[in-house]
Amino acid sequence: MEKAPELPGKTTAIVAYLTIVGALIAISMNSEPKHKFARFHTRQAFGLHIIFLAFAILNAQWGNAYGFYGLYIFYIVLWFYAFLGLLANKEQAVPVLGSYFQKWFTFIQ
Repeated sequence: MEKAPELPGKTTAIVAYLTIVGALIAISMNSEPKHKFARFHTRQAFGLHIIFLAFAILNAQWGNAYGFYGLYIFYIVLWFYAFLGLLANKEQAVPVLGSYFQKWFTFIQ
């Protein structure tokens, strides 16, 4: 079995998916040298983490336990989709929100 060639910035992209803190660390890791692959996945991961935190805060105020189940399922499914794309060396955007993440988080260079 052949080993896939290592893309520059792949380690940075993996760090971005770990937590919101990992995404912030990945932003600084990609400051020099800049890698297109890492930038794409850092934006995707940062967007997923921010959306999750925003809806978790909103749901905490709303107070519905079933809302948390849906939120976690939504987050986990999209996280695995994005992370598997990363492992396959693809710049595969998260469904529905991925293109918005690329537009909204242009400050991630």
